[in-house]
This record gives sequence, C-alpha cells and structure tokens, in this order.
Amino acid sequence: MRSSYREALRAALREALVKDPRVFLMGEDVGCYGGTYAVSKGLLEEFGPERIRDTPLSELGFVGAGVGAALGGMRPIVEVMTVNFSLLALDQIVNSAALLRHMSGGQLSVPLVLRMATGAGRQLAAQHSHSLENWYAHIPGIRVLAPGTVADARGMLAAALADPDPVVIFEHVQLYGLEDELPEAIDACDITRAAVRRPGTRASVFAWGGCLPKALQAAQQLAEGGIDVEVVDLRVLRPLDWETIAASVRRTHRAVVVDEGWKSGSLAAEVVAGLVERCFYDLDAPPQRVCSAEVPIPYAKQLEEAALPQPEKIIAAVGEVLGV
Repeated sequence: MRSSYREALRAALREALVKDPRVFLMGEDVGCYGGTYAVSKGLLEEFGPERIRDTPLSELGFVGAGVGAALGGMRPIVEVMTVNFSLLALDQIVNSAALLRHMSGGQLSVPLVLRMATGAGRQLAAQHSHSLENWYAHIPGIRVLAPGTVADARGMLAAALADPDPVVIFEHVQLYGLEDELPEAIDACDITRAAVRRPGTRASVFAWGGCLPKALQAAQQLAEGGIDVEVVDLRVLRPLDWETIAASVRRTHRAVVVDEGWKSGSLAAEVVAGLVERCFYDLDAPPQRVCSAEVPIPYAKQLEEAALPQPEKIIAAVGEVLGV
C-alpha cells in the first residue's frame, strides 16, 4: 500500500480514535481546517467536535488542558502548530508534564502525546522554521521521538499512547509529502531503539527526522564512488539508544552526525560527547558535525538552502573523517 507521511499520520490518528474512546485530538485548526499540514483532514466529520477539538491561539492553555485531561484518565493528543510556538507552552511541558511523576512520588502519571511540526525548507521564515528537538531531549521525564520514515509516522503514535509518561513527537515539515510502501498490517513500532537504515563499513552517519533522507541520499552518492557508509536513524532522541549508536561506531570507527539544529549546544554535540565517552579508543578520526548555520533560518530559498545541512555537506564531512 502506497502512503504519504501525512496519510500515515492520519491513519495512525484514526486508528487510535477508533480503538480507544479516551483518545481525543486538540490544537489550533485541527478540526474545521483539517490541520495546518492537513494531517487531521476529515477527522472532525468522522469523530465529531468532542474528539477533534479546535482550540484558541493559546499554547500554554491548551497544552495545560491536555496535561489535566491526562491526569484525569484521558489519552489526549495535543497538536502544536510548530515547535517555535511550543515555547509558549514550556511551563506546562517542563514544569508539569515532565515532573509530576517525580514530584508525586510516582502517584501521578501524565500519558500525554504532543505532536508538533519542526524544521525548515518550506520558506516559512524564521519564526516557523527552527529545529529545537535538542531542547526537549534535554528534559528528563519525557520521551522524544522523530519519525523520519513513512512507516515510523504510521507506527509511533500507538506506542506513544501506550506510554504512561509524556511523549513529544516531532514531524519534520519537509516529510509530509514523502511517499513509501506500507505493509497492510503495521507492526508495533519500537520507540526505544534507533534503526540502521543502511548498513556500511567505512563510516557511520547519524541523522533523524528531516535530515534522514539527506543522509541516505549522501550515502547513495558515496556508494557510487566506492565509499560504503552506514546510516543510523536515531529516531528516539530521548533517551538516546547508545547501544545501537556505539555498536555502529565500533564497526566503522568513524562518525558524522547530521543535525538541523544549530551546532552550538546541539544534539549533535551530545552524540559526539557520548561517543567520545564510550568509544574513544574505537575512533580512527575526530567525529564531524553537519549542522545548520548559526543564523535565524532565512526566508529566501537560496539562503535557506545554504543555511541547512545538505547532502553535499554530509559527503564533505565523510571525506573529512576518511581523509579523502
């Protein structure tokens, strides 16, 4: 069955709504408009306004309502239009959702799923285009997911809803139109492990979300030139799957991390630091990071493309760690 990333997300939402009457979706424009990126198109007509709820432009308010609903026994899915706007809801995410299990001595859990668009590449200008996944990956008490394939877009939501604690899912805006084959029966998605998307021997390229297709494109071009690199989709950004990450580097002895965030204080920096702690004597070259330029993401297309990680930059970084 051929499906787009957007259709896979919608199918996962529909399945969750059918399966469990406690599940409901709320957020800005998720109902009448069908979602900013058309992910929830048609769900209002199918499930009604009690379960597909349009909210005011008040991220702090409706994320807080989601926390309260989760505490009350519901299974809310809260959509935040873009990660940039989620900063308005940080108090509820960081000080409530992430902490209540700890602060209640385990008496309270917050089974909340937060979905939000992230990333650049659609000329939406700086306030709609940043990648702040590492900010959330810094917070104990939440799980952070970044589906980079159509199959993960289809499979991660059910696993996230089964988690007794808050889960944040980042959907990269460049992936909504991505198409791939999906099996009729979807296996449960493992939201604890990274995935090796392309095995290789010369170097490990770590990527996630919107950078994953670019890493795979770079790997294909390198393979045509006789350089075989492994591509690992981190996909679970907190907690990171160090077993898979370290095992890859112990096979290839070289690492490149691709991150659409800014290099300073990036998740790529955390991955490199963790590799040095765990695999220092396995590394044959200093790890390289391919990140966004340290500027607000530009609106102009050519400047936006120049600011972001691209396959040619990944290829250059692989050449750097290989010394070729």
